[in-house]
Amino acid sequence: MTDAHTAPDLLSLGDLDRDRASRMVSEALRGADDGELFLEYKQSEGLVFDNGRLKSASFDTSQGMALRAVAGESAGLSHSNEISEASLKRASDSVQAVTSGYSGTYAAAPERTNISLYKPDNPLGGPSFEEKVRLLEKIDAYARGKDSRVRQVTASMAGTWQVVEILRADGQFYKDIRPLVRINVSVVAGDGDKQESGTYGFGGRSGFGEFLAENQWQFAVDEALRQALVNLDAVPAPAGELDVVLGPGWPGILLHEAVGHGLEGDFNRKKTSAFAGLVGQRVASPGVTVVDDGLLQDRRGSLSIDDEGTPSQRTVLIEDGILVGFMQDRQNARLMNTVSTGNGRRQSYAHIPMPRMTNTVMMAGDHAPDEILSSVKDGIYAVNFGGGQVDITSGKFVFSCTEAYRIENGRLGAPVKGAMLIGNGPDAMTRVSMVGNDMKLDTGIGTCGKQGQGVPVGVGQPTLRIDGLTVGGTAA
Repeated sequence: MTDAHTAPDLLSLGDLDRDRASRMVSEALRGADDGELFLEYKQSEGLVFDNGRLKSASFDTSQGMALRAVAGESAGLSHSNEISEASLKRASDSVQAVTSGYSGTYAAAPERTNISLYKPDNPLGGPSFEEKVRLLEKIDAYARGKDSRVRQVTASMAGTWQVVEILRADGQFYKDIRPLVRINVSVVAGDGDKQESGTYGFGGRSGFGEFLAENQWQFAVDEALRQALVNLDAVPAPAGELDVVLGPGWPGILLHEAVGHGLEGDFNRKKTSAFAGLVGQRVASPGVTVVDDGLLQDRRGSLSIDDEGTPSQRTVLIEDGILVGFMQDRQNARLMNTVSTGNGRRQSYAHIPMPRMTNTVMMAGDHAPDEILSSVKDGIYAVNFGGGQVDITSGKFVFSCTEAYRIENGRLGAPVKGAMLIGNGPDAMTRVSMVGNDMKLDTGIGTCGKQGQGVPVGVGQPTLRIDGLTVGGTAA
């Protein structure tokens, strides 16, 4: 199996050499504003253990290349799973349709960096397949032995090892080797005719290593089971306008969806974002600072370089409530007369890059979590979230809570089920009245979708109080 020490030279996987490929790319992108040859080699492995048996196991190796030409607001992409001179020639003929009759000035290459945010080791190189199966069996047995109410256990492991190379028309060359792993445990617990589920996942840009330690996977099982048992005792959620306290960490997914997407450059250039034209204006309460930080070591959303070769950055988006910037790829940055922030990302060689989040985080404030909870007379404490929907143009969102509690007179009450948080992202940010001092990152499970592309991301936030948010509930 290929490992970090034998990471392939991707051009050599076909019949291309570096000099010949450079000349062909330079010719293909003549007259373009920007563009590159993007090459990718990827190994992926996934195992799912369900209902006491190995349900599925897969191992996949893929490779391919894509040539992109950018001309003004237009971009052409031609891709192939064959890395060869013939494929590059066909791609060149295709993308030249975008630059035909166009005369642009090819953009300067991204600056280089010595930053390395993760080790290039291949996580698929160990432990062995048999060892992984045995571990999943142990997870299943441990969960079932914890409580007689456990009815179903699903445990999964997934890992990828991605090598990307970027060759520009000016001869500049960039390379990154990206590991990524994730482990997930779901538990269904039942009592009579009633049953509920809980889930916990974790991972990051590294080998499986520490994630397979006994204390790690046992904690994952304990947490998934705890959530399931909490939900067994849950009562119907109230409905109406209530004060809402969001827990630290994963609840930052609401920030990611309801606010983060609206701060991506393409939506603002096209003026389809609720934040368009508001730079320099107050868009959130004082004390609210939001950053997109692609420089966090080993985090799921981090990248040493993005998929255009630009080094990742820590980009301040909202500072003390004032909108100060957007996340940019190279094309949108040029069109908006600014610079790329290292947020040009693509799902694979078969997809075009666009502005995407990395690790989007609200920074800590001054309030202790207990102080925030005790300040609420009548509300909801939301700890975990499931699915949600967001309209980027209006900022409206709907999110379902998978773990939430009633707050009554400053004290946590019964767990509730069926709670939906409904609101408008920009409006919700102005309703933030208290920001906790306990900022926490998620456990490494986020995947973000945009225009049919999914990429790994991270989120984070401290405990947060939002006043007067609409809660959709099921209580009579």
